[in-house]
Amino acid sequence: MPPAGELAIVLHTHMPYVEGGAPWPPPDRDAFLREPEGFGTWPFGEEWLWEAIASSYLPLLDMLGRAPLTLSLTPVLCDQLEAPGTIDRCLRFLRDVRPESHRLDIEELRREGHLQLVAELERSAAEYAETAERLEAIGDRLVSRLGVHASWTSAATHAVLPLMATDVGLELQIQTGISSYRRRFGGWDGGFWLPECARAPWLDPLLSQEGVRSTCVELTALFGLGDPRHLTPLAMDGGPVLWPLDREVVSLVWADSGYPAAGPYRDYHRHTTHHHRAWRNDGEPYNFDEARALAAQHARDFVGRVSGRVRDGGVCVCALDTELLGHWWYEGVHWLGSVLEESARQHLRLTTLDDALGRNDPVRAPAELPVSSWGSGGDLRTWSGPPVADLAWQARTAELKLLAAPAPPNPRAIRELFALQSSDWAFLTYRQLAGEYPRERARGHARALERALAGDAGLEPRLRNLAPHL
Repeated sequence: MPPAGELAIVLHTHMPYVEGGAPWPPPDRDAFLREPEGFGTWPFGEEWLWEAIASSYLPLLDMLGRAPLTLSLTPVLCDQLEAPGTIDRCLRFLRDVRPESHRLDIEELRREGHLQLVAELERSAAEYAETAERLEAIGDRLVSRLGVHASWTSAATHAVLPLMATDVGLELQIQTGISSYRRRFGGWDGGFWLPECARAPWLDPLLSQEGVRSTCVELTALFGLGDPRHLTPLAMDGGPVLWPLDREVVSLVWADSGYPAAGPYRDYHRHTTHHHRAWRNDGEPYNFDEARALAAQHARDFVGRVSGRVRDGGVCVCALDTELLGHWWYEGVHWLGSVLEESARQHLRLTTLDDALGRNDPVRAPAELPVSSWGSGGDLRTWSGPPVADLAWQARTAELKLLAAPAPPNPRAIRELFALQSSDWAFLTYRQLAGEYPRERARGHARALERALAGDAGLEPRLRNLAPHL
């Protein structure tokens, strides 16, 4: 007998605003950070977007449509992918920079006698070339191709909504995100990804008045790991339906000891001289075929565990950042494809959250749900704790300055506030993942906001493609 319950895989697709538009190639990292129209290429500038296109978004197109998946696209990501020149610059990166960087590393490794590493880099170079051909064929239709399968939207620039200072500011982030979806893709059924799954009770009426019907939340700290209450949607008085994430299942993929940490998978952190990855997690030369075989094995394990989890009914919600698959975990897209195949073989029913809402009656939520997120500790410390409290304060202060201005704010000022409110700057700082880059970005947007509010006509033309229809 097939299990009574269902699996909902939720892929949240997001990238902070890094689209540059500056001349390529940049002279060096520091010079590029000073370029008036760019936000850097290395290591967390526009090259971050290009690698995500190549390793996550394009491969994901092969998965979408094969089985029901809940896909969210953030407006700020779509803005960048649709910006004039983005795809052309990505193609130049894939066709000019990556072949040359592979060539240099291959020559170095061949001189040193590392022939297994040479073979892997030759395979990798061919993969980049194939990706470039595919991207050229799709061209500027990448967003529309993804959008065919995207049923959920999010806040305009992925702001941590409970940390915002005013209802007006909240409405601006939420309304811009929803209108962005409708303008691009048409009808919307009310699915809304709360950035970082950050929820607070006072958001409920604002979300409902904008038409949000359902969203995902992290309640592990309240219910406990593995509790069956994570498998049931929750009804809120005057608020959207809440879908608890099943952290027990999510951690199979997204934890320090999860599948991606296995020895045969490609090591994300160890690089060649020109930033290619040619080693396994266990330090040996990477073997593509062995890693794919392991991904299929892990998919069988995953589906088996989920089947046991929902044997008595319910909806197991496994939510992941899309960029984990392919970009961070190189084999992740293949793992996802194998999960779809294994679900059919093991008779595990897959569903979207929109469809599941019609088959599963929500139960009344506990009276006092805490402020929560899927960050460290299940609270908001990742975005407002002591290491990043100044960033939270800076964004709230900027929001109040913009809304208190005597004249209606101009679109440039709103865009700078949107960019400043991105959750990514605090996350990268808290996790110490990008050096001074996130703080540089936050300081730059705060300064530009001040100049925009003052009507500075000499302000350089950044952010022209962020929320372009403001």
